[in-house]
Amino acid sequence: MTEKMTGSAGHTLSRVTAHVEDVPYAVTMDVGGHVIVADEPKGQGGRNAGPSPFGLLLSALGACTAMTLRMYAEHKQWPLASLQVELRHLRPRGGGPNRIERVLVISGLDAQQRAKLADIAERTPVTLAIKGGVAIDTLLGKETSA
Repeated sequence: MTEKMTGSAGHTLSRVTAHVEDVPYAVTMDVGGHVIVADEPKGQGGRNAGPSPFGLLLSALGACTAMTLRMYAEHKQWPLASLQVELRHLRPRGGGPNRIERVLVISGLDAQQRAKLADIAERTPVTLAIKGGVAIDTLLGKETSA
């Protein structure tokens, strides 16, 4: 790990270590003690052993959205019966920036409460990070022997 990664650059919100071995495109990740495997689909040279990187990005957004909206509904003591977050990553045919489509399927609330949750969804932490962009500092760590 580099000095900058462990130094006083700010409060660490999350830490992930991704590791590749000899299986093409499969990546094993340690996410706070949870092991996740990412891979590319078979049509892209992978073995489809796990979600693709963009699938993981959508998963992070979907999880954050669902958690945040549930917390808000509980705080307001609203009778949220169910919440489903459907996400698609879209690449325009004619070029232009990629887009994420998010659909909220909410049961148990009235129209005003559902609208409020849709508004809150636009301000979840992961939504704001994606929309605002996150600075990425790429550094070289010390080489390890095989």
